Amino acid sequence: MASCEKKNGETADSLEPIDFFSVPVIALNFGVRKKLALFLNPTSVVAADWTGLAEAMGFEYLEIRNYERLGNPTGKLLEDWQGKEGSSVGRLLELLQKLERDDILEDLKPSIEVDCRLYLNKPLQVPSVDSSGPKTQAITIRDDPTGAAPEFFDAFICYCQADIEFVHEMIKQLEQSESKLKLCVFDRDVLPGSCVWTISSELIEKRCKRMVVIISDDYLISDDCDFQTKFALSLSPGARDKRLIPVKYKRIKREFPSILRHITLCDYTNPSTKGWFWKRLAKALAQP
Repeated sequence: MASCEKKNGETADSLEPIDFFSVPVIALNFGVRKKLALFLNPTSVVAADWTGLAEAMGFEYLEIRNYERLGNPTGKLLEDWQGKEGSSVGRLLELLQKLERDDILEDLKPSIEVDCRLYLNKPLQVPSVDSSGPKTQAITIRDDPTGAAPEFFDAFICYCQADIEFVHEMIKQLEQSESKLKLCVFDRDVLPGSCVWTISSELIEKRCKRMVVIISDDYLISDDCDFQTKFALSLSPGARDKRLIPVKYKRIKREFPSILRHITLCDYTNPSTKGWFWKRLAKALAQP
């Protein structure tokens, strides 16, 4: 295990411990809140999700039902709870432990401690270089079982189940052709058993050069697609590095998403450009 040092050169063991119960929830920054949402927003039958946390926090049934209509109920829950009497970072950690979400505690406790130290203006731990490298895990079917040799892709495909037939056509035109591109299709390539939003974030940020967003009416009401799109855009504000490519393959009845209006659309529905649609998309994805 790598040793840790204080900024002043003292060992990590000498750092003053934190009373998490004395730290308000407002100390938690955007990164921690976003990861909490990744863990808790997806509805689960095998682990406590945001609804279980809301009940443990003392929210009433009707309040919880109102949160269900939001795209990020966990985020709104934390915002509302942080103003209630008795709320604190320590209480949040206590509730997650009672809900047996040890996976969240293991993953987020170090980041939460950093946020709390920054809020209290206390010294931070600075890890030294670990020659063994960062811990990884296999998340796709072609990953090395130990995670030592991660699989990489030309593009992550953001789609709804209702649009799966077009995804198959995309595989045929871009993978099984002279283009020889490698697409990340969640239902085909990702190992089951992990949090959908956590794995999506890992793939979009670290494993895929681009992301293709398949626009449809179903996409426009999908929480998963909304999260993936906003996450990809957050990695490249203003789409400056052409990371995200929106594709419309059929006419939509709903309003086109405003967050994508400034990005050039690849339109399969336009008869005058359909002839070179796949060649154009393949060239965009093949860029270094």
